[in-house]
Amino acid sequence: MTLRVVIVDDESLARSRVRDLLASEADVEVVGEADGGAPAIELIRRTRPDLVLLDVQMPEVDGFDVLEALDEDETELPEVIFVTAHDGHALRAFDAHALDYLLKPFRDERFRDALDRARAAIVHDSRRRLAQSIRRLLGRESGEPVRDHLVVRSPGRVRLVPLETIDWIESAGNYVMLHCGKESHLLRETMTELENRLDANRWIRVHRTALVRLERVREVRVSPSGDGRIRLDNGVEVPLSRRYRKRFEDALEG
Repeated sequence: MTLRVVIVDDESLARSRVRDLLASEADVEVVGEADGGAPAIELIRRTRPDLVLLDVQMPEVDGFDVLEALDEDETELPEVIFVTAHDGHALRAFDAHALDYLLKPFRDERFRDALDRARAAIVHDSRRRLAQSIRRLLGRESGEPVRDHLVVRSPGRVRLVPLETIDWIESAGNYVMLHCGKESHLLRETMTELENRLDANRWIRVHRTALVRLERVREVRVSPSGDGRIRLDNGVEVPLSRRYRKRFEDALEG
């Protein structure tokens, strides 16, 4: 398969370096370049690339703003590799589910390692979607509403996790993490698939990576930017994004 790539960096030399490295990759097509965050948003919406090589610090609209804007309008997010001269954003980058974080100046080998990771992630996701489509066509996609428990399978073990014990649910790629007090359980199901099976009167999406049980919510703090934090009854804080805030507030009042 061809890997469709967008390059985003406000420095022309940095874009040129990345472009030159990609030119030697037979399966890569650069579908566009942007010299700032605002044009990057429009470019990604228009071209729908598989991978974005994204600078963090850019004037006015930075790399995180780009991802937030795409998330808010429900654009399907591509895989992201941050390419930056600043090492102070790595934790936030991985919190934003970036695939990798390249610190300039980087070696050619390090760049190729990151690109290989992107290939593997994209191929895996493509196969997963194909398998889901086939199951759906054959009538084997369960889609059954969750009534009182979730079934978590691991080698040699099957565990029933009662819904009433789950405080919140966190996205982990093609899995979700069920947070139950001091315990956590990894379930092989995407966040969107699980959300569609849960009771919408009791569970609410509050972030691209988080679902919360409404009865566990104790406090909500909103920042001037519109994002916020939700404190649960056990003291755990969960992120609240602008995209889901209105629906969350309506659910609390309802």
